[in-house]
Amino acid sequence: MDQPSLYDDDIVTWAEQQAAAVRELARRPDLSNMLDWENVAEEIESVGRSHIRAVEGLLIQTLAHLLKRISAPLAPASMHWREEIATFQATAWNAYEPSMRQRLNWYRIWKTALTAAEAGLGAFGNQLLPGLPKACPIDPEDLLAERFDIDRALHTLAASVARR
Repeated sequence: MDQPSLYDDDIVTWAEQQAAAVRELARRPDLSNMLDWENVAEEIESVGRSHIRAVEGLLIQTLAHLLKRISAPLAPASMHWREEIATFQATAWNAYEPSMRQRLNWYRIWKTALTAAEAGLGAFGNQLLPGLPKACPIDPEDLLAERFDIDRALHTLAASVARR
């Protein structure tokens, strides 16, 4: 079998290919109908989807903490937020695979990060920085860079508000 490295290197593409292969097998009349071919294919695809959702969740946390830090830089938790930004982003970078790029829902990631940051800030009497854009101003390539520059990301967020 020539696919083990794909499983290790790009589980999303591997899952899509394997699900397609299972569906192709399901079309063969000479194979048993005892297997629930379509649900087996769906379960394999869900492996890839779960990896995508995990990366989206880490990016949401990264952005939410960036938003909290830019919105309330003097809050007692500000330094902790910076550590969390670094941790969530590094974990996202480690879990990210290039085939995920077009599958990540950037609109949902940004909107959810805004909601999470607003809720977190509100719990301590702070507010989200007004005038934030409707789309994430941080380029996905920057957000998923091996060497993420937190200060640059904070500057980009601040500049996106100043431009409005």
